[in-house]
Amino acid sequence: MPPTPTGSPPPVGGLPPIKGFLPTTLIEWEGRIATAIFLAGCNFRCPFCHAREIVLEPNALEDIALEEVLTHLEDQKGWIEGVEISGGEPTIHPGLRDLIDIFRSRGLGVKLDSNGSNPGVLRDLLEAGVLDAVAMDVKAPLDESYSAAAGVDVDLDFVRASIDLLKSSGIEREFRMTVVPGMHEARDVLAVARHLGQGEKLILQQFAPLDCLDPEYNERVPLKRVELRDMAAAAREYVSECRVRGEG
Repeated sequence: MPPTPTGSPPPVGGLPPIKGFLPTTLIEWEGRIATAIFLAGCNFRCPFCHAREIVLEPNALEDIALEEVLTHLEDQKGWIEGVEISGGEPTIHPGLRDLIDIFRSRGLGVKLDSNGSNPGVLRDLLEAGVLDAVAMDVKAPLDESYSAAAGVDVDLDFVRASIDLLKSSGIEREFRMTVVPGMHEARDVLAVARHLGQGEKLILQQFAPLDCLDPEYNERVPLKRVELRDMAAAAREYVSECRVRGEG
């Protein structure tokens, strides 16, 4: 595997390039009408990820002008309640805080999606009070299986630190786990739930075999929804809430 990618973000100035734009969504930030943007690049290489171009070939995608996003937000003022910043992995970009400040200056809430690999960045944003919500992906139980799920060598101390930061933050948060056939079993979901503990929310996401980073994963059949529901029900012994994405 390549070296651990969880150190300092690359020294690139300016605002992060936006490579995806979802003008209106009711599901990306549950409970809010939001706009979602997707930033280029990621420091993980999860073999089951289906954001292939954003992760591996972001320069092949046209940039979406920030002004286009801001114009949409102005046109929908009073309707759109917040902006979700996703990726890729947003925390690899030094200009992330500047981008967040632009949205907040327009009276919008900000939700961050992250893989938890840069706890220092996360800590700075939380301490600055510029985030309204965070969703953190947990790739696997926090053991030797984590790096295989992430596709790179991962410093688990960084992941644990990000989890602990969110648990003590007091802000709206959720932890998410994509359950991948052949990679995860019910016991892995339970292990993640045990680590998170009571008071936390764990959302199980169904694996989608769509243009995965590792083409072999395109041939894998997703688990049935009933299997995911059973996993969620069992995990509720350890966390306050666990359900399948898109289900109440």
